[in-house]
Amino acid sequence: MKTNTINKKEIEKFSRIAEEWWDPKGKFKPLHNFNPIRISYLKENITKNLNLKKKDKILSGIKILDIGCGGGLLSEPMSRLGAEVFGMDASERNIEVAKIHAKKSGLKIKYLCSSPEKFKTNLKFDVILNMEIIEHVEDVDFFLKSCSRLLKKNGIMFVATLNKTLKSYLFAIIGAEYILKWLPIGTHEWEKFVKPEDLIKINKKYNLTLGDLKGVKFNLINNNWELSTDKSVNYIAKFIKI
Repeated sequence: MKTNTINKKEIEKFSRIAEEWWDPKGKFKPLHNFNPIRISYLKENITKNLNLKKKDKILSGIKILDIGCGGGLLSEPMSRLGAEVFGMDASERNIEVAKIHAKKSGLKIKYLCSSPEKFKTNLKFDVILNMEIIEHVEDVDFFLKSCSRLLKKNGIMFVATLNKTLKSYLFAIIGAEYILKWLPIGTHEWEKFVKPEDLIKINKKYNLTLGDLKGVKFNLINNNWELSTDKSVNYIAKFIKI
């Protein structure tokens, strides 16, 4: 029986550079650049799917679980929008950094060092974020099964990850790690990338049906990330619990 989705090698890799989470010019610069489009997409889709009325704290009353939260780059914006946020990461060092930064920012975020299969709770979440995390876990199927258990009926789960294509190998590994030096060499392993059709098939087993699928690409002219019909490298998917 499977009991663990934590890949110790991956956790150690990100723990070593945890102090750089909030440095917009450091090793996590790509995620800082990625954040505006991620936040915009999440806010728009959560508001639409949960029929939220426009207000200052538009996500107030919404319970969000941010899995693989790292230093809190998404947990904090979701909290500022009014959500009750639980940030989860298997790296103790990441959680320490996230807690310190949230305190400095005056935000009340519940951070915990754990993984979905080890999180013993009766809580059910309105929204689960799996952003740039499933390509780093030990067992994608068991991981997603564990996530489904924590999601309310009609709740939303977002998954952002990398497609398993030749183009993703050339762009996300050779280009981003070796040529452009956007990421430390060894950040990604192409074998762990997940095709959208495989992600959809796995989630269907756990009552998670696809609600939206978009590609995300980097616009060299505008120097920013934007949504796209091209899902051959980065993509983001929205699933609804039925």
